[in-house]
Amino acid sequence: MHTTVSPQQTLPNDAQRATLIGRVWLPGAGGGPTAVVLRGDELIDLSHVAPTVSDLLELPDPVAAVQAAPRKPVGTLSDALAHPGSADHVHLLAPCDLHAIKAAGVTFAASMLERVIEEKARGDASQAQAVRRLVVEVVGEDLSRVKPGSPQAQKLKDVLIEQGMWSQYLEVGIGPDAEIFTKAPAMSAVGTQSDVGLHPGSTWNNPEPEIVLVIDSHGRVRGATLGNDVNLRDFEGRSALLLGKAKDNNGSCAIGPFIRLFDAHYGINDVRSAVVQLEVKGTDGFEMRGSSSMKMISRDPLDLAAQAIGATHQYPDGLLLFCGTMFAPTQDRGTAGHGFTHQLGDLVTIHSERLGSLVNRVNLSDRMPPWTFGLSALMRNLAARGLLNTR
Repeated sequence: MHTTVSPQQTLPNDAQRATLIGRVWLPGAGGGPTAVVLRGDELIDLSHVAPTVSDLLELPDPVAAVQAAPRKPVGTLSDALAHPGSADHVHLLAPCDLHAIKAAGVTFAASMLERVIEEKARGDASQAQAVRRLVVEVVGEDLSRVKPGSPQAQKLKDVLIEQGMWSQYLEVGIGPDAEIFTKAPAMSAVGTQSDVGLHPGSTWNNPEPEIVLVIDSHGRVRGATLGNDVNLRDFEGRSALLLGKAKDNNGSCAIGPFIRLFDAHYGINDVRSAVVQLEVKGTDGFEMRGSSSMKMISRDPLDLAAQAIGATHQYPDGLLLFCGTMFAPTQDRGTAGHGFTHQLGDLVTIHSERLGSLVNRVNLSDRMPPWTFGLSALMRNLAARGLLNTR
């Protein structure tokens, strides 16, 4: 169930000066996943600069290496977007490959309160409204001024414990340690225009529109992209120990459309000031819009990166890190008081002006094609193409 979009819908508003790295599928004999850079409408092959996007980001100066790459087009973005998922045409994949895919949770005050509500409601959407009123009475609606790990945060924690309202979500939201978890295995993410998957047993779920940091093996943030950290609110609300099942299912991680490398025109301060917009359009006529401002994040993106990789944890192939979202939908869809949940066929668009748009349609994980092209398949493919001795 692929969705066709135009280059104008896909690209950043300043695409002409952005360094945009992606991956495409090249059809036919000798084809396979290939790193590319976008120049105008042309997709330029980078496979002889680096066999994988991970290898590219390990180069001393990825931007310079990309700029020096010879012009070897493998197709156009217009054509790739017109044939999503086609085995016979070049089409976009998620722009990451060997990277670990990690996520930081509960990094915004607004979504932190919704996590507390999920927990107190035990994953039952019908109880959420009443629990929301109770939590807000005790905690208030604005925790954005509370710095995680500060004496003020500790004082708030003591008060909440006394009133029986402390939560594991508040611990990672305002405590000293960020929640960093594994979102999905390497190579499992889907790209723009692909379906995203919901576990068929879920009845309360939502998209999570996020900025995703692209980090090399030395902990340097090399760029950013967009992600949909598809979430099952009922599973996680029943027990935090079900986080893996709530977060990691077939097609439940979408990343793209491109990685925007940090260069003279785009850097970490642009990430810090980014606004991520969400639009959901249902086949039933339902529409929902929201936004998430990175200015409201409780922890700086570089702090999140430092908590994800360092002396205590290494990622030899680099990692992608979802930064979290302040967007937690409460708009009713159907039964009053039950809030939002997806329906099959929902079209989800995540957009940020400097990163473009990630577009996916909602399906069930067990109805989607199974994930079969993993790390061993990639290595065999690259070896057959003679690309493993590039570096």
